[in-house]
Amino acid sequence: MAWLERLNHAHSQPLLENLGDTWASLLERLGPVSPFELAVLGGQAMPTPGLAFLTGYQAALRVLWPSAPASLGALCASEKRSVRPADMHMRLDVDALRLSGDKDFVTGGMDADWLLVAARCESISEDPRLSLAVVYPGEPGVRLDLLPALPLMPEVGHARLHLDQALCERLAGDGWDAYVKPFRSLEDLYVLSALTAWMYGIGRANGWSQSLLLRLLALLAGCAEGSRQSPEVSASHLLLGGLFAQFSDLRDELNKALADTEGEWANVWMRDQGILDIASAARAKRLEKAWRLAGFS
Repeated sequence: MAWLERLNHAHSQPLLENLGDTWASLLERLGPVSPFELAVLGGQAMPTPGLAFLTGYQAALRVLWPSAPASLGALCASEKRSVRPADMHMRLDVDALRLSGDKDFVTGGMDADWLLVAARCESISEDPRLSLAVVYPGEPGVRLDLLPALPLMPEVGHARLHLDQALCERLAGDGWDAYVKPFRSLEDLYVLSALTAWMYGIGRANGWSQSLLLRLLALLAGCAEGSRQSPEVSASHLLLGGLFAQFSDLRDELNKALADTEGEWANVWMRDQGILDIASAARAKRLEKAWRLAGFS
């Protein structure tokens, strides 16, 4: 496991003037890595849970779109807090390859360099159908409005996206089945990997107990196995549910270890630990369905 060897020879990545510079510096230090290695090694290097989240999020995007540029990107799907195709108003003109509409959130805010945008593409009288397209901030018809900083991970900016006949590149495959739906599980897995690695890095540097560090490593090994599974099969949801349950069982012990560690680690974790509760209701529904399909009552 190359990631395990490199995990014990880690470096720290400071927050630079902006997220784009911070990300570029991290990639230069890491060199060529797989998405899972990016989440784990990058997550451990980051100074805050919010930046570890960003690293896991970027790793998940690279599983979703292997041809993604090296710079920061974002998946833009939600409209008025819904990702249901029927609730979306963003439209793709499939002939002209033009996008028009609004999206709630751009993770990374004004530092995002490319955007994957889910848009309706069906003809009149057809059921809602999605495509996924790529647009680039700064191009005609693309506008980002910076949103106020959130109490949760404030160093990770967010923006609202407005498109007006913006020229785009359409990705192959169904926008829902090939992209939006699987990304929910990919994001969960790679963000959990990054945050677990962040915890491990703090613990290793500050002399946490061998027992706690070994359990964090075991959790990362489970995440590594999860990265080899298709996010579309029910078995992957069972595994992901088990990994989140393991982390949950460690939370009290991790909170105490952080509180006993010199520095601001406990404060930033208390501020940002709600990251893992994002989309928890949707994750629970996927787990419940997988549980039934597996034959459990």
